[in-house]
Amino acid sequence: MNIQIRKFYYGDIPDTNAGGNLSSESSQVPPSGGGGGWPLWEVFIRSKQGLDHKHVGSLKAADAQMAIENARDVYTRRMEGVSLWVVESKYIHASNPDEADSLYEPANDKIYRHPTFYDLPDEVKHM
Repeated sequence: MNIQIRKFYYGDIPDTNAGGNLSSESSQVPPSGGGGGWPLWEVFIRSKQGLDHKHVGSLKAADAQMAIENARDVYTRRMEGVSLWVVESKYIHASNPDEADSLYEPANDKIYRHPTFYDLPDEVKHM
C-alpha cells in the first residue's frame, strides 16, 4: 500500500488537484524543506490612514496569488490595510548608499525644482 501525503497551505490547492486528485507535478506543493525552493516575495501594505504603501516584511510563496493570500493572512489580521502589493524579491533593484552623492548630484543643478522662485499669495497660509 503506497500512500502519498502532501501538505497544502491555505488557498494553494490548484483546481486540477481539488477533490483529492493529487499529482506529483503540482507547482503549488512546496519542495522538500518547507518552501525552500519557492521565491521570496516582499510585502507592501497601504494603511487606512496612509497614502503610500510601506514595506512590512517578506514571505515565500509559489506564485503571486499565493503571496497575496499569505500576506493577507500574516500581515493584515486586524483589518489594518486597504491595499496589498507583493513583489518578487529578484525584481527589486536598489541603489548603493555609498554612491548617493553622485546619484543625487544632478538634482542640485535643477534649481527650478525648488519653490524659491514663486511668490505665494497672502491667502495661502500653508504650502
